[in-house]
Amino acid sequence: MAESVRHGVDSEQVKKAAKALLAYQKTKDSGNLLLLNEHDWISVNLTVWKIPNQAQAIRIPLPHGIRPDTCEVCLFTKDEPNMSVEQTEKFYKKLLSQHGVKQITEVIPLKKMKKEYKPYEAKRRLLGSYDLFLADSRIRRLLPSHIGKHFYKEKREPLSVNLKHKYLANELNRFIQGTQLHITNRGCCYSIRVGHTGMKVDDIAENILAVSQVVAEKLPMKWKNVKLLHLKTQSSVALPIYNSSFDSLNSLGLLKTPQAKKKKKKQADKKTKTTNKLEDEKAKATTSKKQKEADSGEEEIPILVPIPEPISAKKSKKKKSNIPKVSIAVKASQGSTENIQVSSTKKPTPKKRKINDSEEVNKIPSKHKNKRASEEKSKKPEELETPPRRSILKKTPKKTPAKPAAKLTKSARKAPQTPKLKQKKKMKTPQSV
Repeated sequence: MAESVRHGVDSEQVKKAAKALLAYQKTKDSGNLLLLNEHDWISVNLTVWKIPNQAQAIRIPLPHGIRPDTCEVCLFTKDEPNMSVEQTEKFYKKLLSQHGVKQITEVIPLKKMKKEYKPYEAKRRLLGSYDLFLADSRIRRLLPSHIGKHFYKEKREPLSVNLKHKYLANELNRFIQGTQLHITNRGCCYSIRVGHTGMKVDDIAENILAVSQVVAEKLPMKWKNVKLLHLKTQSSVALPIYNSSFDSLNSLGLLKTPQAKKKKKKQADKKTKTTNKLEDEKAKATTSKKQKEADSGEEEIPILVPIPEPISAKKSKKKKSNIPKVSIAVKASQGSTENIQVSSTKKPTPKKRKINDSEEVNKIPSKHKNKRASEEKSKKPEELETPPRRSILKKTPKKTPAKPAAKLTKSARKAPQTPKLKQKKKMKTPQSV
């Protein structure tokens, strides 16, 4: 058996805080009191040094019940085979009455939950009509899809209960009269319900001590992680109950002691030394290379890679090699002739385009046209060219092929053609002399 961890909460300090809260509640005006003589909740605020990594829900049994007799509890049960919804309700109510459980006021089978509480408004109404929800452990995994997210947002999800337990009354009262601690990984403050203002001071104090004992055993990192404990009501100031010392920080490794600082300094010095060594080695390597280059006095010659000649250049070289050399006789000033061999590059003669006579006429400028016209007038008509030039004659345009007639539609084919009437010729009357 593991040794139980002791808490450091002082019982006298707890009783003082509980008396102060009850006295504050009595001094309040009658207008601020809750309706129907309901009592105000008393809760313990827990503050933690280190936020846990995972969310967790811890059930805490209490020696004195925190819920009054008027508290209403709802129980979700399994559908019994060969039974209707009404028969299953009667079966479980009879079972609870046999074990002496009176605080469960409503029994809802799973079939009824699916049919009647399917709309959004019905789920909200169900959440507000009961103080606590219990569920059979056999159907606990099926409820989240039917209940909705509002139960989990307000942290009032149903607690799983074993309805086949031998001592069913003790099993149910442990959940009905107990409390829960919801640990989240998003903050360092949590709230635990411990009682209400209608209870006695000693009963509230016993409940607080029971809660602190369970927290010391089941809290992540146990009692070392507890920083502060405060007692308060829903509308009062938080009164301190417990305040931890800095020794717990040393055990958690959160306090920076001089030994820890020295270790960190040593690690930092080692890192700087290694970096400095690497930098020195790099500097030495670069200086040694420079010295070797200076001693040799020769620079490294880069390797030249031959560039392939383009195909057009190769073809031009082949053409140049076939060009013949021509000797030209040049006369000097003294009269002597010298034969000089000159490589004449014969350029490819472009093919001349045939020009028609009509184009030649068009190319003649306006001045020349006038002269030509005057010369032709001076010539005799016999000298003129009698036959006309073929080039000047205009070419007859080609006949464009007639487009095929449009295809007649069926309606046009079927329509009867009306015969055209011949017009009567007018009789010519003889003119009078």
